[in-house]
Amino acid sequence: MAEQPTKTNDFPDDLRDLQAELHRARAAYAALARTLPWSVEPHPGWPGTAHPHTGEITGGREPSPGYTPEQTAEEERLRRLVTDLSAAVSTHPYWNTLELGPARIAARMKLKHLPEVQADIQAQSVVVAEAA
Repeated sequence: MAEQPTKTNDFPDDLRDLQAELHRARAAYAALARTLPWSVEPHPGWPGTAHPHTGEITGGREPSPGYTPEQTAEEERLRRLVTDLSAAVSTHPYWNTLELGPARIAARMKLKHLPEVQADIQAQSVVVAEAA
């Protein structure tokens, strides 16, 4: 079996592209999640509890309007995309060329942290932050 990759170009182009796309999809999903109401369905919320000695109110939730149909559709689309890309990366035929165990794990970690993949993530994070 092959040794773990030592250079960026040791990974197939399609696998690197899938990993970068997975990072972008996860960033988009996280950005969307930060904008969604706390409850999928409308919910009246609940009051907090006053501390018996200090009177400080903790817990409780404000009412939630629930997700709009557009928010529901986008959340489902992005969740499905992240799931599909995760499966595509983890079942890519390339992994079968590596010895099972530490070599495969090290290669997987290396793929996640490739400079070009990380640069792509940083660029996408800026775009997502500007859109929010």
